[in-house]
Amino acid sequence: MAEWNADGVERRLPTDEARELLALTRDIARREIAPAAAEEEAAGKFPRELFTLLSRSGLLGLPYDPVYGGGGQPYEVYLQVLEELAAARLTVGLGVSVHTLSCHALAHYGTDEQRAAHLPAMLGGGLLGAYCLSEPSAGSDAAALRTRAVREGADGDWVIDGTKAWITHGGIADFCTVMARTGGPGARGVTAFLVPGDAPGLSAAPPERKMGMKGSPTAQLHFDGVRVPDARRLGAEGHGFTIALDALDSGRLGIAACAVGLGQAALDEAVAYARERRQFGRPIADFQGLRFLLADMATRVEAGRALCLEAARLRDEGRPFGRCAAMAKLFCTDAAMRVTTDAVQVLGGYGYTADFPVERYLREAKMLQIVEGTNQIQRMVIARHLVGPESR
Repeated sequence: MAEWNADGVERRLPTDEARELLALTRDIARREIAPAAAEEEAAGKFPRELFTLLSRSGLLGLPYDPVYGGGGQPYEVYLQVLEELAAARLTVGLGVSVHTLSCHALAHYGTDEQRAAHLPAMLGGGLLGAYCLSEPSAGSDAAALRTRAVREGADGDWVIDGTKAWITHGGIADFCTVMARTGGPGARGVTAFLVPGDAPGLSAAPPERKMGMKGSPTAQLHFDGVRVPDARRLGAEGHGFTIALDALDSGRLGIAACAVGLGQAALDEAVAYARERRQFGRPIADFQGLRFLLADMATRVEAGRALCLEAARLRDEGRPFGRCAAMAKLFCTDAAMRVTTDAVQVLGGYGYTADFPVERYLREAKMLQIVEGTNQIQRMVIARHLVGPESR
């Protein structure tokens, strides 16, 4: 059944429960998230209390098993929730996406005992996660990571040493999903671990000073003899890189949904301004050149939404979705960059000031083209699906 929200976005939702979830999300976004977004982003304040509210509202574990406190929702629904949150404030939408990514390894590769022990608190207990793959010298080439975990002592605990970089929620996360080298070089020597955020020897550098997303802390994490019991190893030794890539396929859909939400917010702001702003004795929305610009913006947002949800439906049906996820991440984030740029143009000089949100949207959109695999990496993934791996 399709329904329209106040901004004219048509939602095709599969169940009454999904419609109720979207209504709840919009209410929280309107009352709790959007009003303070501009002020808190300018101040670099992370809204931890909002994530506590989202956890209590059942919105931090939507795509996971209800047995462990998840929402049991298909990705088709989860991504539309993300879109609404990101439209209100990208720090919140992206934070939920990263938290969901951080839970993926345990939810899909942990043992029943591990899931029972940790997932309920992660999904509905107010905890916040971080995903630790990238390093200062291993970004796009993530398989070159150097953080190492070695067995030590009679109990067979693992001791982790190294540095992770570009970690969303770095320094404030309650738990971290960490990829560390336990074997030889390359992808086959990596293992995944679930590390408490307050583990002795784990520390965070000062947050990066970023162009946008100032309310979302991004920091290096330093592992200095961090001891982790083998019971917190996720999956088999040497399977960590496979686990990481599997998580990223789903995580890219989260980033795509956030990009759609950001683009929708910029479009809504541009349309509202064009209706109110008068020049030459009439609203600027009357001028054909600007109408065409708005039409192109709306088309990009809608096309991105359709591609993102198509990939989600493939995932929900258990079909291969990696290529479509890469396409969605590529298209939606490029579209967000273009739409936010055009929104600034619609507002003219006002769009370049902090008095209107579109300049913030533009700065935030740039980050989405980089995070969870640059768009150049997405093109490599898509091409590999089309013509096979590169010749060596």
